Amino acid sequence: MRAVAYLKSLPTSDPDCLQDVTLPDPAPPSGRDLLVEVRAISVNPVDAKVRMRADPVGTPTLLGYDAAGVVRAVGPQATLFRPGDAVFYAGDITRPGTNAELHLVDERIVGPKPRKLSFAEAAAVPLTAITAWEALFDRLRIKRDTTPRDEAVLIIGGAGGVGSIAVQLARQLTGLRVVATASRPETMDWAREMGAHDVLDHSGNLAAQAKALGVPVGFIFVTTHTEAHWPAICEIIAPQGAICLIDDPTTSPDFRMLKLKAASLHWELMFTRSRFRTPDMQAQHDLLVEVSRMLDEGRLRTTLAEHLGPINAANLRRGHAAVESGTARGKMVLEGFPGA
Repeated sequence: MRAVAYLKSLPTSDPDCLQDVTLPDPAPPSGRDLLVEVRAISVNPVDAKVRMRADPVGTPTLLGYDAAGVVRAVGPQATLFRPGDAVFYAGDITRPGTNAELHLVDERIVGPKPRKLSFAEAAAVPLTAITAWEALFDRLRIKRDTTPRDEAVLIIGGAGGVGSIAVQLARQLTGLRVVATASRPETMDWAREMGAHDVLDHSGNLAAQAKALGVPVGFIFVTTHTEAHWPAICEIIAPQGAICLIDDPTTSPDFRMLKLKAASLHWELMFTRSRFRTPDMQAQHDLLVEVSRMLDEGRLRTTLAEHLGPINAANLRRGHAAVESGTARGKMVLEGFPGA
């Protein structure tokens, strides 16, 4: 099968940081695995982080943690899908990635592809949707109740891949005032298009802007730059509020700043359930079923912002460089292998 791999941790300025390779097809699926023919993938910050973390040991390593495709075969214990089903999912960081023509994945973290979306449009959604859903409803424990509330949720980085879907989910499934942050006119407009009631400029005085809203911020979802925003976060959060982080601060923020307000801090990592095979692992299938339905109903929209072309090393390098720049809006997608 054709694939894109990395053999050595290199910057995107080096053309060898990602390489087009030919690898053996995966083994037939066992257990609850599906063998998926990958039609489209998207690029996430985790792809670049893993690429730069360490050199592979001896063999090419496949990255990629989003895919949309068609089930080619199922394992003997699979019950959720059958060959020919169109699916979308975010994969498992402990297994080979989705940047290949064929991919093995546990059906418990797979959802049915939205019927009304193309494979490219669908591939933009899974990882960010799972992350945003788990952050809002599993970690922050926001109630799924659309009754209007005199309280806000603040999503820092509201125009990025995760922020884009978090804004939509909060707007569609809760009664909270949805406040996002961005810093450029185009990203602020994008956050508004996603459904944010208010958009704050995180390059300015974030605490003062939040105070001017005149509504308590009981929940804060931080998708990026925790260290830079930490003092403002601690000032903004309401007493007994909750904060969820997904980025990787290089130095630990002073968590003692939360004590006076008895505020809680949570981490979200969408790979936790698959990595540890938790008893509730199938919750990711269940939420993707609901996300797929909402996309088909038009209640959610794909966050695809740029189509980078076919799946090859050169196009993936462009995607990695863009996510490393920290200025990406929405999601970047690649579709099909050249000549397929």
